[in-house]
Amino acid sequence: MTRQYSPHKPLFSLISPTPQKKVKQNSSFFNMEVRICKTDLQSIIGLPIMGGVEIDSNTLSYWLNWRVGLCALWLLIALVVASILIWKYEGSKKSKTESRQNQQRETVGCLYEDEAWITCLKQIHPFWLLAFRLIAFLLLLTLLIINVVLDGAGIFYFYTQWTFTLVTIYFGFATAFSIYGLYVCQRTVGDHGHGPAYPSLDAERGGYVPASDKETADTPEMSNGFNTHEALHSRKTAGFWGYLFQIMFQASAGAVVLTDCVFWLVLYPLSLSGLTMNFMIVSFHSLNFVFLLGETILNGMRFPMFRIAYFALWTLTYVIFQWIIHAIASMWWPYVIIDLSNQYAPLWYLSVGVAAVPCYGLFALLFKLKRCCLSRFVPEYTYQGST
Repeated sequence: MTRQYSPHKPLFSLISPTPQKKVKQNSSFFNMEVRICKTDLQSIIGLPIMGGVEIDSNTLSYWLNWRVGLCALWLLIALVVASILIWKYEGSKKSKTESRQNQQRETVGCLYEDEAWITCLKQIHPFWLLAFRLIAFLLLLTLLIINVVLDGAGIFYFYTQWTFTLVTIYFGFATAFSIYGLYVCQRTVGDHGHGPAYPSLDAERGGYVPASDKETADTPEMSNGFNTHEALHSRKTAGFWGYLFQIMFQASAGAVVLTDCVFWLVLYPLSLSGLTMNFMIVSFHSLNFVFLLGETILNGMRFPMFRIAYFALWTLTYVIFQWIIHAIASMWWPYVIIDLSNQYAPLWYLSVGVAAVPCYGLFALLFKLKRCCLSRFVPEYTYQGST
C-alpha cells in the first residue's frame, strides 16, 4: 500500500516527513505547509528508509509482534508508576473529622484555594498576574483559532496542538481564578473594614504601595510560605477546580518543554534544508513556553515533583489515542518516533519516556531558583508561594 500524503498537511507534519525533496512555497504569511525531505531527517537520526511504503496498521500482524509488545510494556510501566504516585500523595486525603493535631503537618500534596491567584511576592498586586494571564490567554486563543481556520480540525491529530490547546485552556482558567481572587480580596476588605494584605493601587502615582502596618496587623500572616500553624488552619483548601487547575499547569509545563525541545534541538537542526520557517511555526514552538515561564515567575503556586504523574498520563493519553485510531484505520503516523512499524520503536518510546523527567524537572528547578533568588536579592521579601 502506497503512503498517501495530503497536499495541505498541517504544519507539524514535518515530524513525519514526506518523500518529496521539493518544498512547496505559499505567499501567505500564516502558511502552515511545511515539508522535510525524507532522507534529510530519517537517514540522520537512524530511522530506516521505508521507501514511501506503509504497512497496514489495522491488521493483526501489525500489532502481534515483539516491538508492539515492548512498547506496550513501557506504557504500562509508566501508567502504573503514575497511578502509584497519585494514589500515594493525593489518593488518601485525611478525613475532615480528624483532630486539628493530626492536620498540623502540611502534606506535599496539600493545595490551598488562594494559590490559584496569589503572586509570589506580597508586594506584587494580584492585578498584575490577572493582566498577564488575560493577555496570554487572548494571544494563544487567537493563534489557535487562526490555525484551525487555515488547516481545519485535523491539526488536533498532533501532540503539539494538544499541548498548545492545554496551555490555552490553562490560561483561560487562570484568568477566571484571578478575577475570582480579586473579588474575594475586595469582599474581605468590605467585611472586615480594613485594607487587604496585598499592596494597594495609588492612582495619583500610578504605582503600588505596601499595605500599612495597621492593615497588615489585621490580616493573616502570609510569610514563609504560610508555614505557621495559624496560617495553616486559616486558609481554605482547594476544591475540585483548584486541583484541576494545578494539574493543568504542571502537565502543560512538562509537555511544552518536551515539544519545544524536540522541535528546536532535534527537528530544526536536522532539517534546515527542508524547513520553511514562518510566524506560526515559531509562535507554536515558543510562545507557550514564554507565557508559562512568565506565569512561573509571577504566581505563588507550588510545583511538587510527584505531579509529573499527570504529565505522564497526558502523554500516555495521546499515544493510546494514536494506537486506537491506527488499529481502526490504516493511516500515516504523525511522528516517526511513535510509528510501531519502525524496528527502533521500543528504543524511541523508552527515550521519550526518559526525556520526560528532565523536561518536567526544568520547571521544578525554575521554582526552586525563583525562591532562592527572591530570598537572596529581595530585601525582607515576603514569599507567598509554597514549595
